[in-house]
Amino acid sequence: MQRCPCGLPGAYEACCGRFVGGARRPDTAEQLMRSRYTAYVKGAVDYLIETTAAASRGQIDRPGLIAYCRTLRGVSLRIVETVDGGPLDERGVVAFEATLRAAGTRFVQRERSRFVVEDGRWVHVDGDVA
Repeated sequence: MQRCPCGLPGAYEACCGRFVGGARRPDTAEQLMRSRYTAYVKGAVDYLIETTAAASRGQIDRPGLIAYCRTLRGVSLRIVETVDGGPLDERGVVAFEATLRAAGTRFVQRERSRFVVEDGRWVHVDGDVA
C-alpha cells in the first residue's frame, strides 16, 4: 500500500489519488488543499492547473511548474487552521505548513490559502506565504 503524501492515514488511491486521478472532486477546501499538496509532490501538473481559479489559470507557467515539481519531495503536511470551506460553503481558507525537500534542502512553507467554489468545484484562488 502506498500511503497518501497528505498525511491522512490510508492509501493514496483511497485518499487524494481519487481527486488527483479525476474519479471524484473534493467536497471541502481542506480536501482540495491536501490533494494539491499531493499533486505537487507527485508532479500532477494538470491537476494543479485545473484546480486553480479561472482568473489565474492562464498565468501559470506549465513548463516551470513541471520543473519545480520534479525537484520536490514531500516530507509532511500539517493543517493549522480552516475557516469555512465546508461542503455547503462557497469560500474557505486553509492555513498549512508543508515540509518539503528540494535540491537536497529541507524547508517549511507556511501559507494561508484561499479557495472558492467555481462552476460547482473547489478551486485555489491565492495564498499568503508567511
